Amino acid sequence: MGAMQAAAILLAAGLGTRMRSKLPKALHKLAGRPMLNHLIAACEGVFDRVVVVVGPDMPALERAAAPHATVVQAERLGTGHAALQAAPLLDGFAGDVAVLYADNPLITTATLRRLRAARAEAGLALLAMRPADPARYGRVVQNTSGDVTRIVEYADASEGERAIGLCNAGVLCAPATDLFRWLRAVRNDNRAGEYYLTDLVPLAAADGARVRAVEAPEAELRGINSRAELAGAEAELQARLRVDAMAGGATLVQPGSVMFSHDTVLGQDVTVEPNVVFAPGVRVEDGATIRAFSHLEGCVVREGAVVGPFARLRPGTDVGPEAHVGNFCELKNTVLGAGAKANHLTYLGDADIGPRSNIGAGTITCNYDGHAKFRTTIGAGVFVGSDVVLVAPVSLGDGAFVAAGSVITSDVGADAMAFGRARQVEKPGAAAAFRALRQNKGKS
Repeated sequence: MGAMQAAAILLAAGLGTRMRSKLPKALHKLAGRPMLNHLIAACEGVFDRVVVVVGPDMPALERAAAPHATVVQAERLGTGHAALQAAPLLDGFAGDVAVLYADNPLITTATLRRLRAARAEAGLALLAMRPADPARYGRVVQNTSGDVTRIVEYADASEGERAIGLCNAGVLCAPATDLFRWLRAVRNDNRAGEYYLTDLVPLAAADGARVRAVEAPEAELRGINSRAELAGAEAELQARLRVDAMAGGATLVQPGSVMFSHDTVLGQDVTVEPNVVFAPGVRVEDGATIRAFSHLEGCVVREGAVVGPFARLRPGTDVGPEAHVGNFCELKNTVLGAGAKANHLTYLGDADIGPRSNIGAGTITCNYDGHAKFRTTIGAGVFVGSDVVLVAPVSLGDGAFVAAGSVITSDVGADAMAFGRARQVEKPGAAAAFRALRQNKGKS
């Protein structure tokens, strides 16, 4: 017999009023991914089913939750009421159900596994933390056996209870039948007139169920309700990603200055210099170097390649093995072949560049005519001189040579040399005559 199934209910209906944003709170991003999707990713490693509770008129949130089920909380009547909205979608479900919050996105899969393990030994398990500043968190009151007897809100706590360091994080897990029965029994006879999840603890205790607390670091359980708290969570997540990158064999010369996306992949012996930004969708293979002040997104950097400093790689770019992309170069939807070089002041958009080709300083591909995009194809071993304009669609054959300052509008054959510039004309003495003319005109 396999392990008992489990489901997770993610509460994501919050408007994020303190964010001062039109975007639902759960869609604000950390490391390039919405908070909701961070939590979903953690849950997918532990729970068989995920149900997301959203507010009315939140289609973007429903799209972000896909392919997981969503249910709308039409009226915001508290956390207990929100969790209960998922009951019809889990009708007949016999396993455990956990309730989590989309604005607690840094909870790890390991912590969720510990929560499930604790539930196997108790009727109700919850997550708790010992924050550096307990502030106004609800306190977790335990008996001498370590079982939770109640959660007391700060406003209602005695001085002795306020001295308790263990604080409620709000996440809990119970058998589905018990959870929904307790949720239906929650009352709203409080100042706000809302139904609170925390009321499940006394209801479970009244049923004789054992309640256990699972401690986790504050950094995992921090809630995000403001832009400042979002920035704090970003810093925490970036610290994790940097540690993971270095543990995987990458060198970060100045770790605190490097910004990662949630999905950045660095191979072994990769070197990342200071002030590099990895946006989503970047993979860097073994032995590559990303030099300072570069920005990468949606691209692949192959083994031994060098990118930067001050380079920008945009989506669809593939930098080949041992290839070089230098300072103030931008590549978009471009394949740079093995050993090819674009070292200075270059824009390469919608281009295929063969191995060992050299792209001179100031070269650009004119890939857009105001209506459509066109590709430039450059063969192997091609030399493109400085300040060349390649007007796509155009192709340069293997071994071709394009002279500096050329505007190339037609294909160039293999091993051919192309010039696309006006013939130089020299007129002796004309400069002096021009200056004299201008001076005399100014006196008139």
